[in-house]
Amino acid sequence: MNNHEFYMNIALQNAISMKGQTEPNPLVGSVVVNENRIVGIGAHLKAGEPHAEIHALRMAGDKAVGGTIYVTLEPCSHHGRTGPCAEAIVRAGIKKVVVATLDPNPMVSGNGIRILENAGLEVTIGVLEEESRKMNEVFNKFIVEKIPFLTLKSATTLDGKIAAHTSDSKWITSEEARRDVHQLRHENRAILVGVNTVIKDNPELTTRIMNGRNPIRVILDSNLRIPLESRVVIDQQADTWVFTSQNYSVEMKKVLEERGVQVYVTSGKERVDLRDVLSILGQNDVSSLLIEGGGEVNAAFIAEKLVDKLVLYIAPKLIGGKEAPTFLEGVGIDKMNDAIEFSNIDMTKIGQDYKFTGYPKY
Repeated sequence: MNNHEFYMNIALQNAISMKGQTEPNPLVGSVVVNENRIVGIGAHLKAGEPHAEIHALRMAGDKAVGGTIYVTLEPCSHHGRTGPCAEAIVRAGIKKVVVATLDPNPMVSGNGIRILENAGLEVTIGVLEEESRKMNEVFNKFIVEKIPFLTLKSATTLDGKIAAHTSDSKWITSEEARRDVHQLRHENRAILVGVNTVIKDNPELTTRIMNGRNPIRVILDSNLRIPLESRVVIDQQADTWVFTSQNYSVEMKKVLEERGVQVYVTSGKERVDLRDVLSILGQNDVSSLLIEGGGEVNAAFIAEKLVDKLVLYIAPKLIGGKEAPTFLEGVGIDKMNDAIEFSNIDMTKIGQDYKFTGYPKY
C-alpha cells in the first residue's frame, strides 16, 4: 500500500462509519496531510451539514497550506446549502488533491476537478476507486436513476426454507445474525414487506440496536387488508406507507389515513405496481430499500429484475417438507440457462450462520 492508498483508506473508513446517517447524500471522507502528518480529518455526517472536506480543512486550519487533501468523492462544485467544496479547497491553500472517484451524476461529474485544476492544483484521480464506488452503491444508483437501491434480505435453512410448514419461524438464525439484520435496517431508508407478513407475524419492522434509525415501513397491500390493530399501524415508532392497487377499499384508505398511515394508490389494477412503488419512493428521497418479504414478494421483485443486491443469512439447519415456504417462490424459471447468477460474491460467518452477499446478473 503506497502513501496515497494509506491516507485514502483512512478517509474511506471514516466515511463508512457514517453509514445510515447521510441519505440522500453520499458517504464521504476526507484527510488533510502536510509533511507526512495528518493535520485534518472529516466525514460528512448528515444532509444539510458541512461536507467531509470542510470538516477536515477546519481541523487543519493554517496547516492545510501547501498540503494534500484526500477525498473519497470528487469535491462538489455547486452552490447548495454548504457551498462548493472545490472552491473551499482552493481558498485553504491546498497544493495537491487526491480523489478516489468522480461524482457519478453526469450533470456535474468533472466540474469540481476543473475548478481545482484551473486554480493550479495538482489533482490525482482513481486511488481506491473501486472501494469508494462500492461504499456509495446506493448514492450512485439513486443520483442517476432517481429510484432506491434495492437490497433483498432473507434468512433461510440449508434447504432454503424460511419457516416450517406450520409457519413457525422463530428463530432460524442465531442472535448474532439477527443483530446484523438490525444494522441493515439502520443503514436503509425504508423496509418493505407484503401485507401477508403483517397479518401473519405482526412485525414492528424497527431497528433494535443502540442509536439505530428506524426505516420507513413500506407495506404492499393490493386490497387494503392490513389489520388496524397491527403494530405498524398503531405503535407510532416509524412512518408507515401502504401501497395499494386500483382495487382498493375507499373506506379503509380513509380510516388508515386518519390514523396517520400514508396510503399510495399505484396504477396496478389488481396488484400493486412495483415500479410505481419505486418511483414514489424516489420522489420522496428514499434512496435505499430493504426488502424483507416472503417468498411471493421476493419472487415478484426478482422477476421484474429490480433487486440490486441479495443478502442471505443461511443457518446450518434442515426443515424439509413440500409445504414449508421458501424465500423465493412464484413460478420460477423454465430452464437452467435462465437461472440468475451473481457477481462480487462474499461469504462470511456470523455466529453459527453464514452471510451470503451477491449482486444478481440479469
